[in-house]
Amino acid sequence: MKATPEHNERIAKITFASVYPHYIKKVESKGRTVDELHEVIAWLTGFDVEQLQQFVQEQINFQVFFERANLNPNAHLITGTICGYKIEEIENPLTRNIRYLDKLVDELAKGRKMEKILRAPNQK
Repeated sequence: MKATPEHNERIAKITFASVYPHYIKKVESKGRTVDELHEVIAWLTGFDVEQLQQFVQEQINFQVFFERANLNPNAHLITGTICGYKIEEIENPLTRNIRYLDKLVDELAKGRKMEKILRAPNQK
């Protein structure tokens, strides 16, 4: 599945505040904690809980969210399919970053061990 420019533009404009409660609900419904969610987000972006709360209050969109992020150098190790897209084939960097986050939240909700979610170079 190839993302269109319209698709990329649409998801760039989604606010973090509109998705964040869904992330929380998803992981908690599967027995994981908000602290674990925050750990996953911090690993990918470098943001702490206070920054995330500020982003929710500011209603920033994903474009601004990832412009401010300090993306983990091992993020490229996140592979697989999310929302019908193979992450490693997504050409638009912002769309790929958003899908990285989606994939990590999915892995957390599916019960994957934290050390596997927070990829190290020698892991797949």
